Amino acid sequence: MQDWEQMPFFLAVARTGSLRAAAETLGATHATVRRHIEALEAGYGVQLFRRTRRGLTLTGAGETLLPEAEEAETLLARARNGLQGLDREASGTIRVSVDPMTGHFLLAPVFAEFCRIYPQVELEISLTFDIQQISNLEADIAIRHAAEITDDVVARKLQALPISVCASRDYIETHLPKAGKKGQGLSFIGYGPVPEMQRFIAESGFPEATIRHTCIDPEMHLHLARAGAGMSFLPHWVLQKFPDLQRVPGGTVDEGRSTWVVYHEDLRRVARVRMFVDFLAQAVIAAGRDAR
Repeated sequence: MQDWEQMPFFLAVARTGSLRAAAETLGATHATVRRHIEALEAGYGVQLFRRTRRGLTLTGAGETLLPEAEEAETLLARARNGLQGLDREASGTIRVSVDPMTGHFLLAPVFAEFCRIYPQVELEISLTFDIQQISNLEADIAIRHAAEITDDVVARKLQALPISVCASRDYIETHLPKAGKKGQGLSFIGYGPVPEMQRFIAESGFPEATIRHTCIDPEMHLHLARAGAGMSFLPHWVLQKFPDLQRVPGGTVDEGRSTWVVYHEDLRRVARVRMFVDFLAQAVIAAGRDAR
C-alpha cells in the first residue's frame, strides 16, 4: 500500500465520522488530519469521503480502501508485538566490537557464559582495533579503553584500566640487577612512533631503556614479553591471566585510562542489550577487582 503516513488518519476519520473527532483520537490538530486526508486523496486521485448531515462518510473508493487499510494496520500491530516479544524474551543478535587481546583473553569466557544463560541470544563479535561507529550502528555495543568517551552515545564506565611496565619473571631476574638507574641495559618492546607510548616510556621509570623491538599489536607484545623479549606496557588484568608476567620493580603505573562499554541511545530499552551490558559490567568489574 502507498502513503503509510496518511493511513492512520484515514482510519480514524472512517471510524469517527469527523475530522475533529479523528484529531482527538490521534492527539493531532483538525488541520493536520485534513491535510493528510487531502494528500491521500490527491495521491490516489479519488475522493474518499463525502460530507453528509451525519458527518463524513466513505465514498465507494473509501469503502474499497477501508479493508485494505485495516489489514495493513493489523499486520503492523502483529509485527510490533512480535518485536516487543523478542525483547521480552531476550532473544536476537547483539553485535559486539572489542579489541583482539581483550576479546581473546578477558572476555571470551564472559561471552560464552552469557550465551549459556541466554541461549536465544546470538553474539556477532568483531575483533578490531578500529573504533566502530556506534552512532552509525556499525556495532550495537563496543568495549573501549580511553580516558573519556566524547561520542554521542550511551557510555558506562566499567573500571579503571591501570597499565604498568611488565616483563617475564626470568627477564626481570636476569636483567634488572645489572640495569642502570634509568633503565640502561633494559629493553622495551615498542609500538613505533606513537606519541602516547613515547610518553609512557619517558615516564616509566626506565627512560633510557632501549626500544629494541617494534610491534603495533598488543597481543604480540604479550607473547613477546612472556617469552623474555623485553618489557612492555600491559594492563593489570593480564598479570592475573598470565602469572609468569610481573610488574617490573621501579616502574610507574599509568592510570589515565578506563574501560567503557558504549552503545547507541536507541538500544537503551532493548532487553537483550540491557542484560548483556549489565552482565558484562559485573564480569569486568569482578576481573579488575581480582587483578588488584
